[in-house]
Amino acid sequence: MSRIIRRATVALAVGLALVSSGPVLAADIKAGEKVFKKCKACHYADREKHKTGPHLVNLIGRTAGSLEDYKKYSKAMKASGIVWNEETLTDYLRAPKKYIKGTKMAFVGLKKDADIENVIAYLMAEK
Repeated sequence: MSRIIRRATVALAVGLALVSSGPVLAADIKAGEKVFKKCKACHYADREKHKTGPHLVNLIGRTAGSLEDYKKYSKAMKASGIVWNEETLTDYLRAPKKYIKGTKMAFVGLKKDADIENVIAYLMAEK
């Protein structure tokens, strides 16, 4: 009997861990890497080097427009006060120019929620 209870407890704990880890777990990092190819012309996610846009290493938790060694931020980006997290990135990636009016980012955005979730999962994994 105790073996059955132990197995059930382990199964419950694993199930709760999977459910409580949120939407990024449901996202597909490999798919996000593929979608990120649209961003690679302007951004690195795997090294602290800038292209046309700033690098995206350790983006989660960073205040928008705050990398001191990147000098090309728009005034709107620097003044936004946005702290990048899953919610702010989701809104920004859906429609950058609507989310931060005056941004220099030319990208029109990602239309599919799954693409946005996957890119965010990829960025979080690339820390």
